Amino acid sequence: MFAKLFILYGFVAVSLTLPVLPFSEPVPILQQNQEINPDGSFKWNYQSEDGSSQNQQGQLKQVGTEEAGEVVQGSASWIDPEGGAHQISYVADENGYKPSSADLPVAPEIPQAIVRALEWIADHPALEEQTK
Repeated sequence: MFAKLFILYGFVAVSLTLPVLPFSEPVPILQQNQEINPDGSFKWNYQSEDGSSQNQQGQLKQVGTEEAGEVVQGSASWIDPEGGAHQISYVADENGYKPSSADLPVAPEIPQAIVRALEWIADHPALEEQTK
């Protein structure tokens, strides 16, 4: 599972670093740091001339009696072609990938009639379930 999450983080990192315009000029990197430690922890960041930046850090965490998994957190920010600023932060651990951003869609609130119907269904199991 953690290998899948690590691969997902790699795809996210690569996709966020792709140029906005396919044939634009290369953007100079103003600052870049990276550190990989023998204990499995790491951190890296960069800032580019176009205002985009990204950082990520991770460390091993004991998630079970014998299993260790990577806990990764980071953020990315960029300016879109229209000049709007965007930012996303994320944490990925044994509970999955959890992004946070004002740009992410938010599900609408569930109407009360549906909430009541779901409660009624939970309180009144189907006839098939009652005969078992």
